[in-house]
Amino acid sequence: MRSRALQAIRPMRVASPSILPIQYLRSPARRSPILKQLARAASSSSYTPRPRTTTSSSINPSRARAAPAPRPSTPAAPPTAPATPVLDPQAAIPPSATVADVDPQLAAQIPTPETNSTAAAPSPAFTAALSGGSNGAGPGPAIDWSSSFHGLSTTPFSPETAAVLMQPLNALDIEIKPDGIIYLPEIKYRRILNRAFGPGGWGLAPRGELVVGEKVVTREYALVVHGRFIAQARGECQYFSEETIPTAGEGCKSNALLRCCKDLGIASELWDPRFIREFKKAHCQELWVEHVVNKKRRQIWTRKDGEPAYPYQVAKGTSRT
Repeated sequence: MRSRALQAIRPMRVASPSILPIQYLRSPARRSPILKQLARAASSSSYTPRPRTTTSSSINPSRARAAPAPRPSTPAAPPTAPATPVLDPQAAIPPSATVADVDPQLAAQIPTPETNSTAAAPSPAFTAALSGGSNGAGPGPAIDWSSSFHGLSTTPFSPETAAVLMQPLNALDIEIKPDGIIYLPEIKYRRILNRAFGPGGWGLAPRGELVVGEKVVTREYALVVHGRFIAQARGECQYFSEETIPTAGEGCKSNALLRCCKDLGIASELWDPRFIREFKKAHCQELWVEHVVNKKRRQIWTRKDGEPAYPYQVAKGTSRT
């Protein structure tokens, strides 16, 4: 009987009573009094298992693990980047040459604020222009050329200027369209205005926004000369795609310029029916031409000293008059 009790208690020496299964103690195969007492003690709430004290001799030295060494609490220093020189891109650009480097004598003749204090002071006309004055006469309100008619018919131009404006046209400057309409190229109008008033003495002021129609753009402009309103006209130009609208806007401005120039008498012959008939009889001709691609024939007007423009060429068997 004693040996059987010791065999039943021997497993309890290995494990703590707290982790011993209750079913093991309540098994009906074991009916010894000691087992019954242990079962009642494990099921009662007042039972507290005694912790098993482990001696140093019971520890297996082969399974003992060395405690890890504590890590330093100080953070590691970041790696230092290699010292590379910082290059300034502006330092590689050589300084620009001055007038003194090229021509010292010319630089000595140019007045500076240090040598001539009056040269740095702005002129009264410049000051009046900045303050909104008119023709340097003094300060005044700025003129809104989008709606103003300031200076209209106040005084005529000088006889010298009028002679340049109303000078008869040179026959070599006049061109003719294929439909028989004669015209003066737009650049010729600008050259006449520059001779009469000087570059910068005239300008076109828009009088509204650019109006884009289905196939044409229009805009109204005013011709201003020496701070005076001279004339206004609406220009127009056709376009064939949305990408060509900016180009059509420039053509609209040129068309308004030549219409405004009619009020100054520039190229007034182009609106004279008698002059048109005499010019076409003396300098122009009507020819049969052939399209280069589709070989279709039609009649067009050209100058006698010129050739039909591409894509047309003179038809075979056509005699020049």
